[in-house]
Amino acid sequence: MKRRDFLKATTLSAAGAASETLWLGQAGTAMSQTTPSSNPAVLPRRDYGRTGVQLSIIGLGGIVLAGLEQQRADRIVAEAVERGLNYFDVAPTYGDAELKLGPALAPYRKRAFLACKTTERRREGAASELRRSLERLRTDYLDLYRLHALTDVRKDVDAAFAEGGAMEVFIEAKKSGRVRHIGFSAHSVEAALAAMERYEFDSILYPVNFATDYANDFSRQVIETARRKGVAVLALKAMARQAWQEHDSRRAAYNKCWYEPLTDPREAELGVRYTLSRPVTAAVPPGEESLFRLAMDVAMRFQPIRPSEAEELKTLTATLKPIFPKV
Repeated sequence: MKRRDFLKATTLSAAGAASETLWLGQAGTAMSQTTPSSNPAVLPRRDYGRTGVQLSIIGLGGIVLAGLEQQRADRIVAEAVERGLNYFDVAPTYGDAELKLGPALAPYRKRAFLACKTTERRREGAASELRRSLERLRTDYLDLYRLHALTDVRKDVDAAFAEGGAMEVFIEAKKSGRVRHIGFSAHSVEAALAAMERYEFDSILYPVNFATDYANDFSRQVIETARRKGVAVLALKAMARQAWQEHDSRRAAYNKCWYEPLTDPREAELGVRYTLSRPVTAAVPPGEESLFRLAMDVAMRFQPIRPSEAEELKTLTATLKPIFPKV
């Protein structure tokens, strides 16, 4: 795999990231920001690949709204829009999140970028889930539809691309206008690379996290491949600290997180800034409202992470149990 162009943009490696200069300012046009200088309280935006679309660098994960009263969900969405957020990301697996996001987003739908996804791998299931998501979200199109949580190449990628697989629905939906962009989310390097070899996706949603990068080199190859292919990278797990430790009493307070999140303000800020200093378009924070707000606050005043701060994260990583294994 040719690495020259990628290394000009970001020189992160598993062993040397903390001592390298990353970062945002060297990442080229894909990393451009458009924060109006007259209104610094608006979230910056970056190019979504080569589509001409720009997204806020923080997205609202619909799981934030799951289980809330509709009035509260409406307020959260309205506040996010007011702060310049235009990227919303939801899934049928997030409880009643679609039902809450649909009416909350309705007043702003024309200026929002709405992403949804499916874990269905066969044509029939994917078609049914797409219809239901459109109904619940009160929209006749999705800006982005994804294959959700690709992890195993055979069970997930091969199945979705087989005859009668979910990708048939995706391609037809794009042709009919019900879906504008096609993407996928992945939780393994192997699945992400395999998917990008099968189709010219518009974007990938993938974990870009300091601990998994420093300990396990989890995102480098995927980001490199995506950039070479012109695939926009959207980030997950910016605020993941480590796997939950057994009997951790804080788990009940963060029941929408399957991992221990970054809750210390200093660590959380560095975690978000680390991810946003990589060649990504946007990051989707954890599903807890407090963490979503914290991520927005950090992004509003975003500055690329400095080498000394990267070294601080590398030192922290040595004490943690990262959420994804070594590749």
